[in-house]
Amino acid sequence: MKKYKKPLIAVAVVVIAVIAWRLKNSGEFRYAGTVEATDVDVSARVSSQILTVTVHEGTEVKAGQTLVELGCEDLKLAADIAARDFSRSERLNKEGSTPFEVFDRDRNRRDATALSVAWCRIASPINGTVLARLHEPGEWAAPGLKLMTLADLDQVYAYAYVPQTMLHQIKPGQDVRAYLPESKDGVRRGTVAFIRSEAEFTPKNVQTREERTRLVYGVKVLLDNADRVLKPGMPIEIDLPH
Repeated sequence: MKKYKKPLIAVAVVVIAVIAWRLKNSGEFRYAGTVEATDVDVSARVSSQILTVTVHEGTEVKAGQTLVELGCEDLKLAADIAARDFSRSERLNKEGSTPFEVFDRDRNRRDATALSVAWCRIASPINGTVLARLHEPGEWAAPGLKLMTLADLDQVYAYAYVPQTMLHQIKPGQDVRAYLPESKDGVRRGTVAFIRSEAEFTPKNVQTREERTRLVYGVKVLLDNADRVLKPGMPIEIDLPH
């Protein structure tokens, strides 16, 4: 009988391992989502030729940092003329030789042209990362033309789509766990930001065909991205109460 002892032990080990794996994974379900970030488009406010673009895709920028400089030769000339006219009007007004209305008009023109020149320096409105550099020096910029796209990658999020029957277990401010499949299920912290008030059909790219017919509610989860590993478009798995 001893000759059967080792095979039986080996079989027992395999059976125990399988049972342990099934117990560990039984009932486990993670909601699929996609990492997103809030994009900020940087646009021109005046018409001019692009003089310089100081950053590239992937560059991290600070709020107030110069991103694009426009030539604005005509605006600078107009601002210089307006400043000289105002100086003359101010002097003559003090001497009583110029009506206040003329002085006030020249002051307003000086301020307006100076503001236009200030718009020739396009600065970052946020601390963030350059996602897209859309135009190059020498090209013409018109008001409203999108020059660059930024995003704050410290504040990324994903939506999980949850059936109504599960909503009572989820509250804004609740801490949850998220997993990036590529990182061998390394745990990331997440926080429920809010729950959409209207139901919608399950997005077809994250659920099975049978589940696509169900109405669900979008749950926005803010994700910890201090290491900047998460990028917009990455798949993420979120462990919510179920």
